[in-house]
Amino acid sequence: MNTLAISCKHYQEGACRSCTTLTIPYLQQVAQKEQILRDLLTPFLTKCEWQKSCLSPATHFRNKAKMVVNGSVECPILGILPQPFDSKTAVDLCDCPLYPIEFKNIFVVLKDFIARAGLVPYNVAKNKGELKYILLTQSQKTQKLMLRFVLRSEAKRTLIERELPKLLMRLPQLEVVSLNIQPKNAAILEGEQEILLTSTPFLLEYFNQIPLFIRPQGFFQTNPKVAAELYAMAAKWIDEWLDKRITLNACCEVWDLFCGSGGFGLHVAKMLTKKYSIKLTGIEISASAIECAKRSATQLNLQNVNFQALDVAHFDFVNQRRPDVVIVNPPRRGIGEKVVAFLEKLQPTMILYSSCNAQTMVQDFARLPSYHLTKVQLFDMFPHTSHYEVLAFLQKN
Repeated sequence: MNTLAISCKHYQEGACRSCTTLTIPYLQQVAQKEQILRDLLTPFLTKCEWQKSCLSPATHFRNKAKMVVNGSVECPILGILPQPFDSKTAVDLCDCPLYPIEFKNIFVVLKDFIARAGLVPYNVAKNKGELKYILLTQSQKTQKLMLRFVLRSEAKRTLIERELPKLLMRLPQLEVVSLNIQPKNAAILEGEQEILLTSTPFLLEYFNQIPLFIRPQGFFQTNPKVAAELYAMAAKWIDEWLDKRITLNACCEVWDLFCGSGGFGLHVAKMLTKKYSIKLTGIEISASAIECAKRSATQLNLQNVNFQALDVAHFDFVNQRRPDVVIVNPPRRGIGEKVVAFLEKLQPTMILYSSCNAQTMVQDFARLPSYHLTKVQLFDMFPHTSHYEVLAFLQKN
């Protein structure tokens, strides 16, 4: 009898346990996450409005597949290595129900390409072979694809380039193809060196009519539907807050810290620009992410937008005009004591906090005594796991 939240033969056979909560009905999964979040936020819920959680499709919601390559060059296996490790029983996940349906047929073509290009799968135990991973990403708006081969070296580059035109003929939706060189025999997904094999360096995506660019080696949300709702809700909350406090056409200064490719800031600037004069400053350590954000701003014809490639911890908080709104979307470690201290000293009127780790988010809240939590919403970005995204609205006391 199938007691899983979704049908998955790999889980039933005990071959894959990546979806750690798959035996729990989906709505019950979300309810458990909500309770965990409520428990973490208990000290801050006195004046807080709890918003209904944003749900995800249960299947086919991911836009990206990270496939370990195993098996032989003639018969490659794309999926995961089992735990405990045994190279003879690698698990093929080409029909994983989390991926877009069309990925299954695309993987068939990629397996044939691996054989034609002589890409010997890497063997961890023997430290031999070349091809370690295949990373495949799809734009949900355009259906175009980005394909990355993670290799131990450049030894097979000539063969890959020789066979690439045939691959592009078979998969015309391929827009970005690159090689990532990861020479270490360690559990590291990718290396620093990226070799672009196509003329297009970015994959175009749209969330809520906002163009965003997916780049090799860059972070991008893997659940497009929920991510689009997250960005739209952030802009909506800021709009509702401004509507009660400033007049139409008034200037509103917005900072987007840890901005990545600009998803939050661009949504606010585009969706609110008809009502207010938005001045947006985006800060992100990755220069390639800032390049993507600037490209999006240009395509949207946004004015008064300034994206800077800079470590947030080194941003000059002291000599800046106090912003009306600060958006923060930090990595799992949270904002950190230094940046929190700057915000507490700077005293922006509101802080919008997006978090993929509620525990570090709560630690940051405790360091902001001048603010109280007014709204919170859970976004189930990662169904069938214990992970989730949180959007929180902090207002100055």
